[in-house]
Amino acid sequence: MRVIAGSARRLLLKTVEGQDTRPTQDRIKETLFNMLQYDLADCRFLDLFSGSGGIGIEALSRGARYAWFVEKNPAAAKCIRENLKTTHLADKGELMETDYLTALKRLEGQKGLDFIFMDPPYNHEYEREVLRYLNQSSLADENTTIIVEASLETDFTFLEEEQLDFEVVKYKKYKTNMHVFIARKEA
Repeated sequence: MRVIAGSARRLLLKTVEGQDTRPTQDRIKETLFNMLQYDLADCRFLDLFSGSGGIGIEALSRGARYAWFVEKNPAAAKCIRENLKTTHLADKGELMETDYLTALKRLEGQKGLDFIFMDPPYNHEYEREVLRYLNQSSLADENTTIIVEASLETDFTFLEEEQLDFEVVKYKKYKTNMHVFIARKEA
């Protein structure tokens, strides 16, 4: 796994041994960031379920102002620290070595993040819990783009069923998974 573009371009990133994390493939990461490239400059980026930190680091490398990395697995958190050091981006990021709900509560003073990316373990409905929380949070406003990396089987109809203030604005499907782009509904 590597940083694809920006200030840390071509630098190799460490990944966690074993099956505990599932790093986003370079090809999929490149497609995602090609879609985001014009909105990354000076943005504030939250990377939930960070794994080795590849997504948040790519955002920083491409011009994000600041990124928060949320990862409770100690081996993955160590990987993130090493990757931030290797890419010389440690001063632009903060690792929160805790669970996602605790991290969201700690970040609550931050108003309207630009991007909230999450790549939770598939088919455990963590994305539903995060979106329920964000529904009542100042972290996600009308300018926030939420991106969920999910299995192809993940169903997002719960947004409407639970009357959350979010809607899916775009799906990008790949062979084995997808990126789902979610935003606040227009008032």
